[in-house]
Amino acid sequence: MAMRARDKRRLGATKLSVTALSMGCASLGGLYTPVSAADALATLQAAWNSGIRYFDVAPMYGLTRAEHLLGQFLREEPLRDEAVVSTKVGRLFANDRPGHRLPPEPPKNPLDPGWQNGLPFREIFDYSYDGIMRSFDDSQQRMGTDHLDILFIHDIGVLTHGERNAALWRQLTSGGFRALSELREAGLIAGFGLGVNEAEVIAAAMDEVRLDCCLLAGRHSLLEQDAVPLLDRARRQGTAIVIGGVFNSGILATGTAANAKFNYKDAPAEIVRRTEELARVCAAFNVPLGAAAVQFPLFHPAVASVLVGAKHPDKLLQSVGWFETDIPEELWQALQENGLLAPMPVLTET
Repeated sequence: MAMRARDKRRLGATKLSVTALSMGCASLGGLYTPVSAADALATLQAAWNSGIRYFDVAPMYGLTRAEHLLGQFLREEPLRDEAVVSTKVGRLFANDRPGHRLPPEPPKNPLDPGWQNGLPFREIFDYSYDGIMRSFDDSQQRMGTDHLDILFIHDIGVLTHGERNAALWRQLTSGGFRALSELREAGLIAGFGLGVNEAEVIAAAMDEVRLDCCLLAGRHSLLEQDAVPLLDRARRQGTAIVIGGVFNSGILATGTAANAKFNYKDAPAEIVRRTEELARVCAAFNVPLGAAAVQFPLFHPAVASVLVGAKHPDKLLQSVGWFETDIPEELWQALQENGLLAPMPVLTET
């Protein structure tokens, strides 16, 4: 049976249910190319009309622009209470002003693709108790709401911070986790976890505190399945996983066209070759590569939702169409037989 974007799944041990297909709002911040406010709001409307009710955003996206846009859309939506919203903490945004100089700008984050029409603010990493609380307040003000469901600790880990990560990790473990736990216990959020690009740091956080759900981007896709042990652990512990980056920065959506992106960079030759093989097998079953890519993560029972992003309604509707494509079981078997996919668990009931 084909999946449906509007299908609901329980988000771990929280009281929330999220749609199986969800919208990530990084693209609304001008990821790679600019996006107009009109196109951003139209894309959000297309997602809503398609039955999507879970939206993920972050202060980083467009240097706070995406939060403003999502907040504007939801404030005008009569059925706002149907939406589940997650945003992220760990970055504060400010400008220099008289008497208040910002700390030196950190080295460029290798995973930061740049924001083509972002707002004129600069990020300051802060995972401390006070930093988390301020970030929570700032996001509510930008979005014009007193209701946020999930907070993800954004981009903690060596992949983002390199040698600076140890000090930032101490901020998180000495105060940041406490702030998030207090917000959860007070009922101000339904739950919290990590929103990162590396599986290892989620496992480390699981050793420190109870995580309700985590967003893992790019590490569980048709091109990468090394995170399966983490997903297995999450399933055992009742931590829901949301999978982002299902197209690995674009190559699984666009194929191997010129300038194909993988993990925010130009795709290396081995990834291009593997993508061509995946596309060949999919074509034999008349299934778009993008359809297989967006559906694959949900076969693991720990995964509650997959995120897709878009700058224009047409692209959003394309992802919905891919998600709702009926894919024969034989395709998945063929991918495994060709050594392109590890054995998959049986798809669970929604």
